[in-house]
Amino acid sequence: MSLSQLARSIKESATLKLNETAALLREKGEPVIHLGGGEPKSKCPVDAVINCVAVLNTGEIRYTAPDGIPALKKAIIRYTEEHYKKLVSADNVIASGGAKQALMVLLHAILDPKEEVIFPAPYWVSYPEMVKLAGGVPVPVTAEDGTFFPTVKEIVEVVSSYTKAIILNSPNNPSGAMYSKDFVQEMVEFCEKKGLYLIMDDIYNRLIFDGKTAPICYEFAKHPLEESKLIVINGVSKMYAMTGFRIGWAIASKPLIEAMATIQSQQTSGPSAPAQWAAVGALNGVQSSVDSLRVMLENNRNVMMDRLRSFDGVKVYQPEGTFYCFPDFSAYMKDSQKLSNFLLDKVRVVTVPGKEFGFEGHLRLSYCGAIRDITEGMDRIKWALDTNSANELYIGDRKLVREWV
Repeated sequence: MSLSQLARSIKESATLKLNETAALLREKGEPVIHLGGGEPKSKCPVDAVINCVAVLNTGEIRYTAPDGIPALKKAIIRYTEEHYKKLVSADNVIASGGAKQALMVLLHAILDPKEEVIFPAPYWVSYPEMVKLAGGVPVPVTAEDGTFFPTVKEIVEVVSSYTKAIILNSPNNPSGAMYSKDFVQEMVEFCEKKGLYLIMDDIYNRLIFDGKTAPICYEFAKHPLEESKLIVINGVSKMYAMTGFRIGWAIASKPLIEAMATIQSQQTSGPSAPAQWAAVGALNGVQSSVDSLRVMLENNRNVMMDRLRSFDGVKVYQPEGTFYCFPDFSAYMKDSQKLSNFLLDKVRVVTVPGKEFGFEGHLRLSYCGAIRDITEGMDRIKWALDTNSANELYIGDRKLVREWV
């Protein structure tokens, strides 16, 4: 079969592939613990389900406007006013089939071939491939000091005449790190000065711990939205545990939203109608599920941090948000793909290799599941790697005797 050069150059999503692998092992009866997942295990809000069922019961499931139904746009406008202190109009909003599609449509709308998109490392696994799909060139920036926080100076140094946009994901997947107010302010001001698009991937902006809140990018923007190249991406997937509904959105200037809607109309015609009504229910309904999820995640984070700190040689940064941490396991094995494969084969724990996020030697571990999975999963990893752990481990009725890496 003859495939396009583009198709041959794009890698499949590492995280989705791991989900598939874990599901296949479970079907075979293997006692797999999935610490690589990117979705909360809590139930989505009742208001979302009720709204979705109501429209399904009508039997009238039709096309919607390519950029979203009016009710969903109104809910997004209210959400933006409440959480960003920014009043926008319906012309500034597009609803898409997930935040991923909103970002993909945006990249198609702004990029010409070979133009560059910069993003700090570690980065979400899809950024490089999405930029390439839109014809652009991904430019990751890694901090010289080895932390998860590249400086503004380090980002500015890679800006070239081909640079079109910068993406900031805060709090960050995979590290859970949140960029400071000063950093966000400097990036907003720099992009306005240079005429660059600044894309704020805020999909985790409600899942922040220890009483902290994320900086609001609009606070630092001097240009009115209609003249601005500042874009905010968000969605219901993470904060409402609605990953399967696939509803996200973008807030941007009217001309950019119009261009995105035109592109989206040729891709999918618009998001699923029942899913949009479910998102309306979540956004307009009781918000206690978001608070409950955040509290649960913060507790789960603390449990995982305690377990990780018991390892000899593991370096770990305590996440400020999301439901991931990104510990450095290079003291045990520098090749994160080999390490991830070893843990899956030896103790049936799914992790995501750090190299997929631009950081070798690290693993992304998720704490959005049950406490039992977190504790047992970490016990299995410790047994497989740490010489201070017991010589034997039972996984179900199977007894394992340690064989060192």
